Amino acid sequence: MTDYVDGYCERIGPGLWGEPLNSLSNFTFLVAAILVWRLANGGRVGRVLAALIGLVFVASTAFHLLATRWAAVADSVAILGFVLVYAVLFARTFWSRRHAWVAAPVFLALTLVTALLGGGLYLGALIGLAVFAAALAFARDAYWTHFAVAGAVFALSLSLRALDRDVCDYVPAGTHFLWHLLNGLVLYLVSRTIVLKNRP
Repeated sequence: MTDYVDGYCERIGPGLWGEPLNSLSNFTFLVAAILVWRLANGGRVGRVLAALIGLVFVASTAFHLLATRWAAVADSVAILGFVLVYAVLFARTFWSRRHAWVAAPVFLALTLVTALLGGGLYLGALIGLAVFAAALAFARDAYWTHFAVAGAVFALSLSLRALDRDVCDYVPAGTHFLWHLLNGLVLYLVSRTIVLKNRP
């Protein structure tokens, strides 16, 4: 688990500053966490989401600083944790509180299926945002636009993540840091929506 991981265009070798842009761009998650915490104004749902975004910040920063396998696992687990909790909160907020617990295993199954089909761990999240937007649009809930915008930003973010290793010859820094910047925005947008919807 302590094996060295060289998975990004920017990584120039072992050491804490082997990925300066990838490391520093993680502060977008910290900013998002702070903004969601302040927006929550003491609300439990908002604070939970802010704490999970903060965990993403810590895990992702550790991974891009240390570049070890255990840190990579921590990074993926932190993101998956946010996604699964968010799926439950979405179902609880917009659909049925009684059956909201079903959302997590359903979303986990979707993630596993898309990963096995070669879509990686994040395609399921993109599909989920599209489903959320479509379901709310069908129900004529004005919040559908929030998820449509978040889905569009995430689609761009996912594309930039996939391009990282392909552009090394032209862009030495790669594009992974843009994935961080845009994902911080996505996490803020979807969290803000849940916080606003849960306000009295």
